[in-house]
Amino acid sequence: MTSTVFIDGEAGTTGLQIRERLEGRGDLKVVSVDPAKRKDPDARAELLNGVDAVILCLPDAASKEAVGMITSNSVRVIDASTAYRTASGWTYGFPEMAPDQRAAIAGSKRVSNPGCYPTGFIALTRPLVEEGVIPADWPITVNAVSGYSGGGKGLIEEFEGPAPEGTSDAFRTYGLTLQHKHVPEMQLYGGFDHPPLFAPSVGRYAQGMIVEVPIQLWALPSKPKPEDLRDALASAYRREAFVEVASDEETKALQKARAGAGGFNAQLDPEALNGTNKMKLYVFGNPETGQARLVALLDNLGKGASGAAVQNLNLMLGLPEASGL
Repeated sequence: MTSTVFIDGEAGTTGLQIRERLEGRGDLKVVSVDPAKRKDPDARAELLNGVDAVILCLPDAASKEAVGMITSNSVRVIDASTAYRTASGWTYGFPEMAPDQRAAIAGSKRVSNPGCYPTGFIALTRPLVEEGVIPADWPITVNAVSGYSGGGKGLIEEFEGPAPEGTSDAFRTYGLTLQHKHVPEMQLYGGFDHPPLFAPSVGRYAQGMIVEVPIQLWALPSKPKPEDLRDALASAYRREAFVEVASDEETKALQKARAGAGGFNAQLDPEALNGTNKMKLYVFGNPETGQARLVALLDNLGKGASGAAVQNLNLMLGLPEASGL
C-alpha cells in the first residue's frame, strides 16, 4: 500500500531536501497543491486533511496555523519548526534518544522534529546525565558552529549574495541575548535542571555542523575519566545505525593528526557527514588535566533536519526506518 505525504513548505531549504529523499520511493507518494490554487486556503486544507502524513516545513506561526487546519483524526503530522518541541501531546522525534523513543514516535500522530543543535547536544549529554556521570543540576555549556543553510533562505542569500546586500563575514557568533529558541528542548531532553549556556555560531560554508560540550572532569562529583564518558556513550548507541561513537583508537589518531608547523588537528571537518542522516560522537580527553571535549558531528540539514524527518516518517507509517536514508 502506498502512503500519501504532503510537505507543507516544500520550497524551503528543509522541504526541498525532504522531497529529494522521498523521490523515487514506491511506498510513498508526495502530493502538492495545484499551482493554480497555491493561495487557496481550502485547497491547502483539503490536502492537510486528505493525506496519510503531513510534514510541516514552516515558520513557527505558520506551523501552528497549519496544525489548526487539520481536523482529521487519522493524519500523522511531523513539524520541523520549534513550535511544538516541548509541547504537551507532541512526541520528540529523536528515535535514538531513549530505548522507548522509537515506539513512542511510531505510535504518535504528532511528532516534533528536533533542532539541529539540540540533536548533537542531547546525544552527547543525555546518556551521561542518566548514568549519573553529569549531575542534572550541573552548569553545562555548549559551543557550536553550523553552515549558513541553518539560517534559512534569508541567511543563505546574505552569505551567497553579492555586495552590498551580501556579507563577506567568514564567521559570525549569535544568540548573544542567551535566549536562543533551541535552549528549552536542550534543557528538557538533555535532562538538566537549568538552561545550558548555548554559544552558537555560523561559518562561511553551506551545511554541516560541529556541536561541542566542554567538561571539567575534575570538578564532577564522580571524577570520571575520558574513557568513562566514551564507554557510556558507546553503550547508549551500540545498536544504532545512524549514531556512531568514535573508538578510542580513532580518537587518539585524530588527536595526533597534525597539519603543518601550527599543530592543528586536521581531520574533524563539519562537512564530513553532509548528505547523510548520520551523526558521529567523539570524546577528546586529557587525563592529566582532568578535562574533556565532547563533540558531535552531523549535517544540520540531514540528521539535523530532513534526514530526521524522513526517519520519523518511516517509523510513523510502519515502513523500514532506513528507507530513503
